[in-house]
Amino acid sequence: MQENILNAFAEQAKTMYAPMTKFNSLFVENMEKLTEYQIGAVKSYAEMSLSQMKSATEVKDLESMRTFASAQTEMATDFNKKVMEDVKTLSDMTMEFKTQMEGITEEMRSTVAETAKAKPAAKGKAA
Repeated sequence: MQENILNAFAEQAKTMYAPMTKFNSLFVENMEKLTEYQIGAVKSYAEMSLSQMKSATEVKDLESMRTFASAQTEMATDFNKKVMEDVKTLSDMTMEFKTQMEGITEEMRSTVAETAKAKPAAKGKAA
């Protein structure tokens, strides 16, 4: 009988902690995606900056200055576009994580409700 109680307790603990395990896995997976994305974004911004610095070193006369200034305007537009795309991507990643978290939370709520319902039935059998 004691073994049955321990087995039931172990099964109940496993059921209760399964959503937490999913949460931890989801969190780590999301952090990994976010980190990879941020590294890529930083690299992209650094490349844009270095490209502009190299272009600045090529300014030798008035005509090359005009060309550089024109390219600066174009680069600013491209930079703003890139920032907006990055913000949208991060927002999408956040919404996906939120949706997955809501699913796990609902699963946890269901598990707790089922466990609460099972406890009175288990007490009735023991008596």
